[in-house]
Amino acid sequence: MNVRPDPFIPPAPVPRSRGAVPSALEIIRTAYRNPLELWGEPSYEDRWIKTRFLGMRTVIANDPGLIRHVLVENQKNYRMARVRQAILRPILRDGLLTAEGETWRRSRKAIAPIFTPRHIHGFGEIMLRSCEAFAKRYEAVAETELAQDMTLLTYEILAQTLFTGEIAGDPDAFANEIETLFETMGRVDPMDVIAAPAWVPRITRIRGRKAMQFFRRIVRETMDMRLAALERGEERDDFLTLLLKARGERGITTDEIEDNIITFIGAGHETTARALGWTIYLLAGAPNERDVVEAEIDAFLDDRPGEPATWAEKLPKTLSAFEEALRLYPPAPSINREAVETDRYEDLVIEPGDTLLVMPWTLHRHRALWDQPDAFKPERFWPQNREKIDRYQYLPFGAGPRICIGAGFARQEAVIALAVILSRFRFDILPDCNPWPVQKLTTQPQGGLHMKITRRKEFRC
Repeated sequence: MNVRPDPFIPPAPVPRSRGAVPSALEIIRTAYRNPLELWGEPSYEDRWIKTRFLGMRTVIANDPGLIRHVLVENQKNYRMARVRQAILRPILRDGLLTAEGETWRRSRKAIAPIFTPRHIHGFGEIMLRSCEAFAKRYEAVAETELAQDMTLLTYEILAQTLFTGEIAGDPDAFANEIETLFETMGRVDPMDVIAAPAWVPRITRIRGRKAMQFFRRIVRETMDMRLAALERGEERDDFLTLLLKARGERGITTDEIEDNIITFIGAGHETTARALGWTIYLLAGAPNERDVVEAEIDAFLDDRPGEPATWAEKLPKTLSAFEEALRLYPPAPSINREAVETDRYEDLVIEPGDTLLVMPWTLHRHRALWDQPDAFKPERFWPQNREKIDRYQYLPFGAGPRICIGAGFARQEAVIALAVILSRFRFDILPDCNPWPVQKLTTQPQGGLHMKITRRKEFRC
C-alpha cells in the first residue's frame, strides 16, 4: 500500500492568537518591517472583521460573496484606498494600477487591445527563445540564487516583448536597482500607517528616489529611440510600438505611456519573477509534486509540443504548481478600496471613508475556504478540482473591472519558463536556504532562494 507523504509546509508567519492585541507602536513597526506578520487568527478564520486604528476604520473581507459585492457588483461605490495610493502613486503615477476616473478608463481602453490573446500568443516564440538562452547559464554552475535569476529572466522576456530587445541600460544594473526600489519606495512607511498628510516626508521613499529616476530614465530614453525609429518608418512588433501608436488613436498621452511601462516593469515583471522563484522553491521542497511536474513536462516535450503559446493549456499540472505558488505567496498580497457612500452586505454596514481590505495573503490561507491551507498541494488546481474553488476565494490577479490586464501574459510566460528550465535541471534546497516571505509591494523571499542545481537531460523541443 502506497502512503502519500505529508505535504510540504513552506515558511509563513504564525498568526497571532485571538485576544493578543498589539500596541500601536508594535503595529507601526510591524507594518514597516513586514505587513504579513500583522494578521492574527481572526483574519484567517472569520468572514470579515471591523477594526479601528488611529481613527481609521477598516473592514477586512474574507467572504467570497462580500468580495464579489465590493469588487464587482457595487464596485462604483469604491475608490482606491488612500493609504495604498500613498505607497504606489510615487512609483507608478498614472499607470493602470493607480490611475482613477477618466484617466484610468482612457488608459484601460487604449491598452486592452494590446493584451488580447492574439497579441499575447504572438510572443510565445520570443518567450521560448529567451528561456532557452537563459537556461544555458545553469550548465556550468552547481548552485545559484534563484530569486535573482528569475528577476534577470523575466527582465529578458520583458525587454524582448516590450521593447524588442532595444532597451537602454544593463540587465545586472536593472536587477540591483529594482531590489533597491522595492526595498525603499515599495514598502509601507510609518507615516502612511498613521495617515500623516502627504506633505510630511516619507524617509523610505527619499532613499528610493535614485532608483525611481533610474527606471524613469531607462523608459524615457527607450521611448525616444522608438519614436525616432517610427518617424523613419521603422516599426517593431512589440508592446511599446503598439502603445505609442495608440496615442493618436485612443487618446493616451506620452506621459501615461511612460507610467504604464513603469507599471508593467513593477506589476508585470516583478510579480512574475517572484512567482516563478517561489514555484521552483516549493517543488524543491515537495519531491513527489516535483516528480509529477517533471513527468508531465518530459512526456509533453517528447511529443512535439507545438506552439509555445498553447503550452499552458497542455501542461495543466505544471500550471497548477504555478497557481498553487500564487496561492501561498500571492505577488500582490493586498487589495485596498475605500467606500464612497454607505453600503450593506448581509448584516455588515460599511460607512463612507471605511477602508475595505481584501488580502489574498489571508484569503488564500483561510481556514474555512481551504483544506490544509498552509500546505503546498498543486492538485487543488488540477482541471478536475477547479470547480471546487470559488472565483472570489482565489485572487492572485484581482477581480472586477480592475483585474490584472496581464494575467494571460504571466501564465503563458510562467509555464514556458518552467517547462524549459525544469526539463533540463532539477533544483534542491540548500541547507542555508531559509527564505522568509516579506511584503515589499510584492511577496519577496527575504534571504533569497539558494538552490543546488543538478543536470537532468537535454531539452528537446
